[in-house]
Amino acid sequence: MRIATAAYPLDPLPDWAAYAAKISDWVGRAVQDGAELLVFPEYGAMELAYLDGPAVAGDLQASLHAVSGRVPAANALHADLAVHHGIHILSASAPVFDARARPSNRAHFFGPDGLIGVQDKQVMTRFEREVWDVTPDGPLRVFETAIGRIGILICYDAEFPLLGRALIDAGAEIILAPSCTDALAGYSRVRIGAMARALEGQCVTVHAPTVGPAKWCPGVDQSVGAAAIYGPPDIGFPPTGIIAEGGLNQPGWVFADIDRGAIAHVRQQGAVFNHAHWPESAARAAQIVRNADLP
Repeated sequence: MRIATAAYPLDPLPDWAAYAAKISDWVGRAVQDGAELLVFPEYGAMELAYLDGPAVAGDLQASLHAVSGRVPAANALHADLAVHHGIHILSASAPVFDARARPSNRAHFFGPDGLIGVQDKQVMTRFEREVWDVTPDGPLRVFETAIGRIGILICYDAEFPLLGRALIDAGAEIILAPSCTDALAGYSRVRIGAMARALEGQCVTVHAPTVGPAKWCPGVDQSVGAAAIYGPPDIGFPPTGIIAEGGLNQPGWVFADIDRGAIAHVRQQGAVFNHAHWPESAARAAQIVRNADLP
């Protein structure tokens, strides 16, 4: 299976036709290179706010509502592209209100038959909590697909090992980690988290960031990142754990060919058994003793 992960720039697009053309072009170029699974970043859908004009795009709260209102049309576009090309697409996440007072940060997952399901972000960053007032919603999910069992950890979620382990325990072989970070430190945290989840779960993780400036949208006005695909640094995978990685802040697709059999093989025959030994580590951790409690 060939995976394509996007380092995606947000553009001030003038109308829906321009947005549809951009997404269709990105998907078309990935398909031309043989991709079967395409991953777009967290909050990449915020460029939809500009379709309601620069004043709306430049207003933190108004932009959330504007994007949420266009999610159904964006979903229809991504579903049509997935069906037409016979591929799987994780679309860029978006704020979704669902008739609630505050939005969740939601990614939609599409396959050759259309919408497969959604994944909401589980743990909010300080900006999401304190400024945007975006809230968690929905459970973690593992998606059974023809190309493997896939889980999604949106940005900050990838930094928490218990979330990753829950997906692994539920059978995930591939974890998608779309992100949106405004500084090198934030990007590095997600990158390190994604690599750690690949190590712990002996699985493949796919990091798709937004990149570049978008001064017209203050919620995502600057993004730093590099698209990459990671695996465990063990038998059948690169010794660095980096299967493929693009340049920092360089827009475009990064591709890697993944063999699901290699994931099963490293879990059964690897130099280490991080996947199998997790319960043992958890049991040992539960026996922690403070120095003051020692006899």
